[in-house]
Amino acid sequence: MTHPTIESMSPFFIVSDVETMIGFYQDKLGFEAQFTEPAKEPIFAIVGRDKAMLFLKAGEAEPLPNPRRDPAMRWDAYCYTPDPDALAAEFVERGAPFSNPLKDTSDGLRGFEITDSDGYVLFFGRPR
Repeated sequence: MTHPTIESMSPFFIVSDVETMIGFYQDKLGFEAQFTEPAKEPIFAIVGRDKAMLFLKAGEAEPLPNPRRDPAMRWDAYCYTPDPDALAAEFVERGAPFSNPLKDTSDGLRGFEITDSDGYVLFFGRPR
């Protein structure tokens, strides 16, 4: 009997403006809008790249990234990539705002951090 697996997981971010965030993830990180609702002035969207997806929702609540709740909680999403060096080079070309540059971290990872315009921090990397 085979063991059931989970292929991916998708964070769900409360954002200040869905259209602005779609633009950020498309322009700076190479994601594509896969779904928006409603089509004009969306309040919900799914953006994705490869096997990664991110759900974006605007609503009554203010965005509250993990580092704002507790500075020790550095990331809102860990994004595994087998080649963080190549991905970082692509993001540099796109003008992505690195909040922590590509490096070997003290917790045994190689990667970098990007902070989006609402303050959500995404780590892109892999174990060393």
